[in-house]
Amino acid sequence: MRYRPLGRTGIKVSPYALGTLMFATRIGNPDPADSVRIIHKALDAGINVIDTADAYGDAEEVVGKALKGRRDDVVLATKAGRPMGGDPNQQGTSRRWITTAVENSLRRLDTDRIDLYQIHRPDPDTDVEETLAVLTDLVRAGKIRAFGASNTPPSDIVAAQWTAERRGLMRFRTEQPPYSILNRGVEREVLPLAERFGMGTLVWGPFGQGMLTGRVRKGRPNDLRRAHLFSHLNDERRIDVVERLLPVAEEAGLPMTHLALAFTLAHPGVTSALIGPRTMAHLDDLLAGLDVTLGDDVLDRIDEIVPPGTDVGTLDQAYDPPALGTPRLRRRPLDERSAA
Repeated sequence: MRYRPLGRTGIKVSPYALGTLMFATRIGNPDPADSVRIIHKALDAGINVIDTADAYGDAEEVVGKALKGRRDDVVLATKAGRPMGGDPNQQGTSRRWITTAVENSLRRLDTDRIDLYQIHRPDPDTDVEETLAVLTDLVRAGKIRAFGASNTPPSDIVAAQWTAERRGLMRFRTEQPPYSILNRGVEREVLPLAERFGMGTLVWGPFGQGMLTGRVRKGRPNDLRRAHLFSHLNDERRIDVVERLLPVAEEAGLPMTHLALAFTLAHPGVTSALIGPRTMAHLDDLLAGLDVTLGDDVLDRIDEIVPPGTDVGTLDQAYDPPALGTPRLRRRPLDERSAA
């Protein structure tokens, strides 16, 4: 295992990071004991990053059980900010909520510290200075070692870095954006910004949320769980691109999963790629591709199919800034439009 620096934190991490959404018993593996065995096998293989979140059902509890006796060997990351109930104050990045959320995660994970605490989604209702201040205090209190963010628009990444510098606060050390052959938009600004500011990146969705596993084919029903719930799994544009990628993988002598992961890890701005196996067989397949490196000829062919910096369709789980998702933020009031 060749470990990589997590930005400028001084922490060394594996190129694969173990995502844990599929260890939540209600939506993933229903057997916590089996999930624990999967986690242990990943650790035995040299993966030293486990990424979870308070919003992942009971995944934090499953991780906590798996790490008994092995906590010091793991870079433990979790996230907060997604709604955790009907109370409007049980979400977001306010000091009030973050101080509560971190204690809840520490309890569920059965640990006394979190190595990387991440903001799950941008919170436009909270001043970034408020968020940076509480996270800085949590580092100084020893409850977290470093902190980062996820799904952050480029302008917000810059604003947070500048705010930290002006106010004498600790800064976001990592970013967790979506990145795959099908979703290359972050190559334009997010990944270059991460390199510029010395941030580590843990990219999620390297398989295009299931599209790049080889199980989604044109004109064929796919067996991905809950496929009917996600429009991106039925996006003909994405399916057409997958059909063009399959011969590339075949000629390179690789399964699609290995091609997809090796592609994400080839970018110099990527620290680790998050994998989310639900079963031991899934993990075994991914571990078999750990040493795969793509040559320039293969990367050039991928560039021809999906040009750098472009997205093919959108992920259902991608973050849309309020300015795009809320009509009133991009439309003048009707009386002003009429007056014009």
